[in-house]
Amino acid sequence: MKGMQGRRGFVKKLKFNPTKINALKPGLVFRHHTFSNQNLKTGNVNKDVEHPCLSDFEEKCPPGGENAVVFYTTSLRGIRKTFEDCSSIRFLLDSFKVSVQERDVSMDMGFREELWNILGCRVIPPKLFIKGRYIGGADEVVGLHEQGKLKKLLEEIPSSGNVANKVCSCCGNLRFLICSNCNGSRKVYEEKGGDHDHDHHDDHNHHDHQLCIKRCNDCNENGLVKCPFCC
Repeated sequence: MKGMQGRRGFVKKLKFNPTKINALKPGLVFRHHTFSNQNLKTGNVNKDVEHPCLSDFEEKCPPGGENAVVFYTTSLRGIRKTFEDCSSIRFLLDSFKVSVQERDVSMDMGFREELWNILGCRVIPPKLFIKGRYIGGADEVVGLHEQGKLKKLLEEIPSSGNVANKVCSCCGNLRFLICSNCNGSRKVYEEKGGDHDHDHHDDHNHHDHQLCIKRCNDCNENGLVKCPFCC
């Protein structure tokens, strides 16, 4: 009995005491994490990971974007940060395998004017819209993704298929083709009729028909037309 009591006293002396550890072992630090019972009861602990709804974002709908993802971007590399921001957002959207309407403001001035009218000022891409709601630019979209919230916003968007980063066989994902009417020159030649009172049986040297140059109505300012397969 006496021996057992002695062993119990020895164990009692070795009882763990974190306040004495730091004194015995220099450099050894214990960090104590405490949780508020009030936060556990009210659910505030998980507040930071709650997912937002599309209704939380400002309602600004691009043409045809009521039930789609519309991504305004640029393919110009003149401003490196802008190009890299656009590439980052495109990579994120491709990783979720959702259908995206990509509108390159450098390929069509109409897209640039469209974006400016929607936001009411002259802005630069990238800009993302989901189902008629303005999500934001690169900082906002990347921030939502890092918090795990972007996936929630894209849940109701139709899938682009099982294969990510699909390449259009017609335009190579450029979304535009060279105009076949003017071959990208933006000019077409039309025959201008002359005086119809002349005898059509006269020698060809006397007829008044001549060619005139007109602006091609099929393409944009860059001599391009939208790809009929992926746009």
